[in-house]
Amino acid sequence: MTLLEVCDLQAGYGGSSVLNSVDMTLGDGESVAVLGRNGVGKTTFVHALMGLVRPSAGSVRLRGRELARERTDVIARAGVSLCPQGRRVFGVLTVRETIDLAASLCRREGPWSRDRVLEVFPPLRERLHQRSDSLSGGEQQMLAIARALLCNPLLLLLDEPSDGLAPAIVRQIEQVLGEVRDSGVGLVLVEQDLHLAFAVAERVNVMEKGRFVHDAGIAAFRRDRQTARRLLGVG
Repeated sequence: MTLLEVCDLQAGYGGSSVLNSVDMTLGDGESVAVLGRNGVGKTTFVHALMGLVRPSAGSVRLRGRELARERTDVIARAGVSLCPQGRRVFGVLTVRETIDLAASLCRREGPWSRDRVLEVFPPLRERLHQRSDSLSGGEQQMLAIARALLCNPLLLLLDEPSDGLAPAIVRQIEQVLGEVRDSGVGLVLVEQDLHLAFAVAERVNVMEKGRFVHDAGIAAFRRDRQTARRLLGVG
């Protein structure tokens, strides 16, 4: 079954176009890594899916429901969650308060409960009474992912979850995202860390100048070093 269908999506800021006729299809439980050089529109893409940037044209359908011009809260209740770049935790709230707030606002039925996210992220259980801004970068990222999962999304959007984290913490995030993927949640992962992207995603979509220019399975993309070098400068 098709989970996400994006057709001819266009969006930008202040009259300036960033996304130019973006298309993407994602099946139920499928995971895709959105790759590309800096400034090509990857963050704008996930923000447009989440309603943080209003598209100027095009369609975003989640299981057939049009969401392209809905408010962010409507999109969240429909089953889309975003873990933003930079974590953006609520610093004045404790870990417990953040978790309780997320659980109370979304109220979607599903497997991700307070107990479940604390089981997946043991460091958060040990810091329930700490303010979120006192956590390490890795712990804040865990909290941001937990907050997104508590909405029990059909589709989880992640914008650079490895940003600024030590390699050991990134490997922990990799394990958790693998578990999320295996639970049947669809994933759109914007990521610069290719090891993380290849470990979590089933395929890659490479963006260039505001549109997707290459779509391939992980194994095929890893073999095609010439394309990776041309589009990403690596390989």
